[in-house]
Amino acid sequence: MMKAQCQCGQLAIALPGPTPVVVACHCTACQRRSGSPFGVMAYYPADRLEISGEATRFERPTDEGNTFETFFCPTCGSTVYARAGKHPAMIGVAVGAIADPDFPPPVRSVWEQTMHEWVAVPGDVQHFPKGRG
Repeated sequence: MMKAQCQCGQLAIALPGPTPVVVACHCTACQRRSGSPFGVMAYYPADRLEISGEATRFERPTDEGNTFETFFCPTCGSTVYARAGKHPAMIGVAVGAIADPDFPPPVRSVWEQTMHEWVAVPGDVQHFPKGRG
């Protein structure tokens, strides 16, 4: 069993292990959400995760006309997980919240049209100028 958590440990998720669906997103919303040039989420079926602690929810519209919800710790502000409105049965867990250097790398890189020119996503990765669709 793996664990993801916020900085203070108040909000945590028990994970069944690594997932094959890890996505790097370079959209400007993920840049702002993460405070980094891109965000990386590991996607799991919601019913395979155990979430504990209190989360504050923020919902925003997407460029594709859907919604994207992020859940963060109300104490320390760390984003721990997210849910895309078009995939409500899946939860994206922030890979940084897992904090495991051996966690699998992204298999997909989306919104590369807004990727910083000095960023390179190594390995055998699917590349998309916008969202995957």
